[in-house]
Amino acid sequence: MGLIVVSGATGRLGGRVARRLGGEPRLLVRDPARAPQVPGASIAVASYGDRTALREALRGAETVLMVSAAETPERVAQHRNFVDAAAAAGVRHLVYTSFAGASPHATFTLARDHWATEQHIRDSGLAWTFLRDNLYADFLPFLVGEDGVIRGPAADGRAAVVAQDDIADAAIAVLRAPGPHAGRTYDLTGPEALTLADAAAIIARATGREVRYHPETLDEAYASRRQYDAPDWQLDAWVSTYTAIAAGELATVTADVAHLTGHAATALADLLRRGSGPA
Repeated sequence: MGLIVVSGATGRLGGRVARRLGGEPRLLVRDPARAPQVPGASIAVASYGDRTALREALRGAETVLMVSAAETPERVAQHRNFVDAAAAAGVRHLVYTSFAGASPHATFTLARDHWATEQHIRDSGLAWTFLRDNLYADFLPFLVGEDGVIRGPAADGRAAVVAQDDIADAAIAVLRAPGPHAGRTYDLTGPEALTLADAAAIIARATGREVRYHPETLDEAYASRRQYDAPDWQLDAWVSTYTAIAAGELATVTADVAHLTGHAATALADLLRRGSGPA
């Protein structure tokens, strides 16, 4: 197993991978003070916007986990910069964390960014594997307002929400033996597709509090989120998360987690029972 680089190692997903991967990985971070303490790991510092620093950070790597960058209007440009730096550095295999239903026509606006990134990777000459993650099950409890209500225009659509631990395990399986996964796209999901009413009931049972789902209209959804003074692109992203559920674009359940990891995908109820969260 050649040198593996894990990007986003200070984040929730990259950090999970870094701490579990084993061997002597290189952890790519922007702030070395926040890098996880991983025995045997080395640290490289670079932002996705600095191609020179990225090229040096990726030099000598055989396989790289490219965790998608923070949500900004410059995200696709940053991703292209990362991919170009990886190619210039001689990286052989890029494993990219994409999103379920990535398409130029996806309802979820940011899934279109993931599609653009995937296309650039396909054209880069690098071997690649795409891990298309469904919505994070870990974050569903944080959709509950102080009044115990989940609000959004998801209607009675379903999402096959997936645990971050399962995504990390899948990524590690690919990173340790990337060859068989070259040119493959995996849709990482939980074991069942839930409506937000289902999710509310599961959260209520796990927490002992009253939780329910209120299906907003589009107008209600935008109005309730304007209080955060977010830019239009961010409002569109927030709202379209729910409308993608309503459109059925996140409802497909796959066995890809089990195929890659050897264990069953984690149900939301089990995730909450063991106390997993966003940290």
